[in-house]
Amino acid sequence: MEIITGTADFYINDETAVAIGKFDGVHIGHRALLDEILKQKENGKKACVFTFDPSPAVFFGDGKEKQLTTREEKREIFERLGIDILVEYPLNRKVADMSPRDFVVNVLCNRINAVYVAAGSDLSFGRRGEGNAALLRILAPECGMTVKIIDKLLYEGREISSTYVRETLEKGDMRLTETLLGEAYFICGKVTHGRQLGRTLGMPTLNLIPDESKMLPPRGVYYSGVMIRNCYYSSTTNIGYKPTIEQDKPVMCVETYVYDFHEDIYGEDISVYLYEFRRPEQKFAGIEALKEQMQKDIAAGREYAKEK
Repeated sequence: MEIITGTADFYINDETAVAIGKFDGVHIGHRALLDEILKQKENGKKACVFTFDPSPAVFFGDGKEKQLTTREEKREIFERLGIDILVEYPLNRKVADMSPRDFVVNVLCNRINAVYVAAGSDLSFGRRGEGNAALLRILAPECGMTVKIIDKLLYEGREISSTYVRETLEKGDMRLTETLLGEAYFICGKVTHGRQLGRTLGMPTLNLIPDESKMLPPRGVYYSGVMIRNCYYSSTTNIGYKPTIEQDKPVMCVETYVYDFHEDIYGEDISVYLYEFRRPEQKFAGIEALKEQMQKDIAAGREYAKEK
């Protein structure tokens, strides 16, 4: 996948089919848009995703809203789904003040060479969000573009949105979160050195420090899976501050015990998939009590993996 980022000075030679959106979470509503442009590959078009960097929510907001997917995670998903080109268009005041017509003509047409555009029915673009799906339909013929507007998908009567996903994630409802996303919620990052306590206890873990922009589910233990060097392993994961051990300046950490895996992969990138919440984080009386509970969590996790 080609990634165009950090610049507005580019031109795509191939004709493209473009999906426009924020794509936070890349949930099944977003994937309906992606399916539309992926179909156009059969007609010789390059499947292109257009999104802003930073996102409008960050640029116009206070920057504190956590993201369901980091930039790196979005890239991983788009590439896995078969997207050819990802445009992370720089959002600044000049771009934010661009008229809807200028956006369609100067960006979608003249830069991205779009001949097919897929967008959601809640599309908003251009200065003060003046552009919408109806206006895109009106402007598109000037550039010879075909427009496909996708209605919101519903789940049990409610529109699927990033807000909906956030609500389910905050509750620790990982099954519903997975249903809305189309895959299990995951966390990407580099394996870092911890205090080696798990190794001392005979249960070595892979430790990630999540990106500070990443939204996390409730602290506690989860049945999970992990991708390491393109291989999948079942696992048990703890998300939290390790209250039994860390007394001073605790750091949020994602610790994963991978079943039957014993390699040294410090500094390598992994993805941890969270399937089901087992129990909340808790502080134990001592190391032995913690070890006993970890053994129970891992045993339960192994049984879960057999049934999944």
